[in-house]
Amino acid sequence: MLLTLHIAAGGVAILLGTTSLIAKKGGTIHRRAGILFVYAMLTMSISAAILAFHKAPGNVLAAFMTAYFVITALTTVRRPSSWTRQLNIAALTIALTLALIDITSGYIALGFPRRTMGGVPFVMFFFLATILLLSAVGDVRILRFGAPRGVQRLRRHLWRMCFALFIAAGSFFSIRERVAKILPQPFTTGPMRALPIVLLFGAMFFWLWRVRRVERTAG
Repeated sequence: MLLTLHIAAGGVAILLGTTSLIAKKGGTIHRRAGILFVYAMLTMSISAAILAFHKAPGNVLAAFMTAYFVITALTTVRRPSSWTRQLNIAALTIALTLALIDITSGYIALGFPRRTMGGVPFVMFFFLATILLLSAVGDVRILRFGAPRGVQRLRRHLWRMCFALFIAAGSFFSIRERVAKILPQPFTTGPMRALPIVLLFGAMFFWLWRVRRVERTAG
């Protein structure tokens, strides 16, 4: 039953995340889809952590990473308070811990013949560690100087939500057998499974560019 909940939450999160990306930023559809996306992602993360605790410990880290990006993206657009500050401190601790684990895992993977550990190449460990460390720097800046405003606030919210969606979509589309259980055979090929990820990052960079363009026009 927990596995069914996990799969359902993941599917709903992908649909809601896509809706939020396509919808007009700041509009009713965007806000409502975004909130529901957060709930779906947290449900997926918690259920994934429980399911993977004994069978695939590496997925527990992915679950915590997803929750970290979703929560910090949400607190970015919330009014600052003592509660959000405490949440940001906890999130910073999680980010630094996960980055350290990823760096260690990357070096361990280098020692294996195929330079992979648990099917994950060492490059991916270092990539995720870099993203987490950069995110932690942003968290420290917020704790010191307060939440960003205007365009910077929107950009932080946007890319963190998109990266959380990337983790959810990547965990599904990266495994051919999992895709084959839901989608027809033509969608199980490598290029077709990579297409949603490409589109996701394409949409993310488009909106980051558009938000920046609006800022320059307003300036």
